[in-house]
Amino acid sequence: MGLHDYTFYDLINRNAVCFKNRTAWLEVDDQRTLTFEEVKQQVDRLAAGLQQAGIQKGDRIGVLGKNSLEYFLLYGAAAALGAVILPINWRLSADEVNFNLSDGTPKFLFVDAEYHSMIDRAKDRLPSVKRYFSLKAPAGQFEDFGTLLRSGASVYPTEVSDSDGLAIIHTAAVAGRPRGALLSHRNFISANVHLNLLMHLSPADVHLNLLPLFHVGGLFMATMTFHVGALNINMSKFDAAQAVDLIADRKVTVMFDFAPIMSSILEQQVKSGKPIDSLQHVIGIEAPETIEKYQQQTGGTFYVMYGQTETSAIATLGRYNDRPGSAGQTIPLADVKLLDDSERDVPVGTVGEIAVKGPMVFNGYWGLPEDTAYALRGGWHHTGDLGRFDEDGFLFYAGRKPEKELIKPGGENVYPAEVEKAILEHPAVATAVVIGVPDPKWKEGIKAVCQLKPGQSLAAKDLSKFVGERIASYKKPQYVEFVSAMPLLANGSPDRAKVKEKYGGEQK
Repeated sequence: MGLHDYTFYDLINRNAVCFKNRTAWLEVDDQRTLTFEEVKQQVDRLAAGLQQAGIQKGDRIGVLGKNSLEYFLLYGAAAALGAVILPINWRLSADEVNFNLSDGTPKFLFVDAEYHSMIDRAKDRLPSVKRYFSLKAPAGQFEDFGTLLRSGASVYPTEVSDSDGLAIIHTAAVAGRPRGALLSHRNFISANVHLNLLMHLSPADVHLNLLPLFHVGGLFMATMTFHVGALNINMSKFDAAQAVDLIADRKVTVMFDFAPIMSSILEQQVKSGKPIDSLQHVIGIEAPETIEKYQQQTGGTFYVMYGQTETSAIATLGRYNDRPGSAGQTIPLADVKLLDDSERDVPVGTVGEIAVKGPMVFNGYWGLPEDTAYALRGGWHHTGDLGRFDEDGFLFYAGRKPEKELIKPGGENVYPAEVEKAILEHPAVATAVVIGVPDPKWKEGIKAVCQLKPGQSLAAKDLSKFVGERIASYKKPQYVEFVSAMPLLANGSPDRAKVKEKYGGEQK
């Protein structure tokens, strides 16, 4: 470790001193608590056990499970050893889980009991995995997590730089293939500092950790809370009634929101009558009417932002009321500019591709040097997103570049190309175009516009079910429309712009 390096493990050591006896973590499921000093002790014991079991710097550690104390401790232990966590989205299909694991080639794999059978069936396709552990109670051929904590070994010091990777998080499947974004210790620290600074958080705050730790929103909210010396209250899975109880009883002050989380919390609060006015800081992506309802009901502040996995969740951030409709302004240790197709800056008020540089930009795509070089060309991360700046530097999101169109139902990223690929596997479908449409619950829904082969018939619900059996259920279309003729370009390919113009908008 160099003189100027500062890693996530350094942060754990620092907080064990600065916030020694303060409670760092509360596990809702079993009411376990750990102080900041106890977190360091557990991390050190786990790191020693992993090292003794064969984990070395650079090795990947796969995790498939719901949020838990064990999950968080694995991030800390990996940080101490220079290993890399490979968190897997448990909402994916078995084939998608297998792809991400095969891509990241983990040496060890930690799995929740509810996914043991899935992984058991996939073991012959995961040659990189040498040992399988249960995240909690041991079962079958999955080893006990606790044996690593009870190894009795001491950690052998490892040289870790803040530029070294700490997590590989797979993004949505652009062109049908997920890509693993390698995030560094520097990315973690940058995200933590920016979120705490701009949201004015302190050790007195309480975070309701309800987004999954495989998602940058959930991950960096948990680490930024830890960083500032505040309390993480961890839910293994979101439940609106339980969330309202926790906010009221534990005086929760901060959380991340993707639609429809906040609307369900507000509805439940009205039903229960329990006060949630302690919830003064909420950040995320939400419908304006829900944001305004939250602020009226609690007097709190809603923070808007723009970011990607590749930018450690944030590149711009601000208060919703400062410029409604915007994604805030560029964060302090970043530079954001907008480019045309010739890589030239566009004037204020003009839409261009969002490009970002700074310590929050990821290291690159795992095992994909050409994709990395293209995304990071010219010393800037080219996001594929479009936006415009106003005269005061507020960023307004303007969608995706046509070749990287993205749909975001409930905060998840879904690329149309991936859904179209699954649809076209159905023998009755000739052509399909998948578009995003307004949705009252998820803010944006998935619609498939399909032309069937001559003489074929197919029900919308059957096609949706067919897709959900091949890729993650949240990626299947909520809306399906069959057309007699697909709008086409001169080259015979579907005219996506005309499809969206004709079949998009509010759905009946």
